[in-house]
Amino acid sequence: QVQLVESGGGSVQAGGSLRLSCSISGPTRCLAWYRQAPGGERQGIAAIESDGTKSYADSVKGRFIISKDGNERTLYLQMNDLTPSDTATYYCAAATQGFVYPGEGTCYYGVEFWGRGTLVTVSS
Repeated sequence: QVQLVESGGGSVQAGGSLRLSCSISGPTRCLAWYRQAPGGERQGIAAIESDGTKSYADSVKGRFIISKDGNERTLYLQMNDLTPSDTATYYCAAATQGFVYPGEGTCYYGVEFWGRGTLVTVSS
């Protein structure tokens, strides 16, 4: 069983930055960040696999950076140059097998475990 707990959400003005963290317990092979805007679908935006290979969705490429600590107990999402369209609930997710889906910001075989989410609000 994998448990995930996000932190670091909040309110920021457009152009600002935030860093999200996700505390991880249990074995994982692929970790990802998803987000769900109000009234929208949950979408993957960034993923990282055990060997450090990363994948990003086009919507965040060049602005967001996914990373993890060496013992894979914390996942991060550095978000830069935020815009109001980045307003969403952000979820940490994990898969116990597989690898990143190139260019999609997700894990190739999907994810099995979810955190409860943390809200990010970007004002103009």
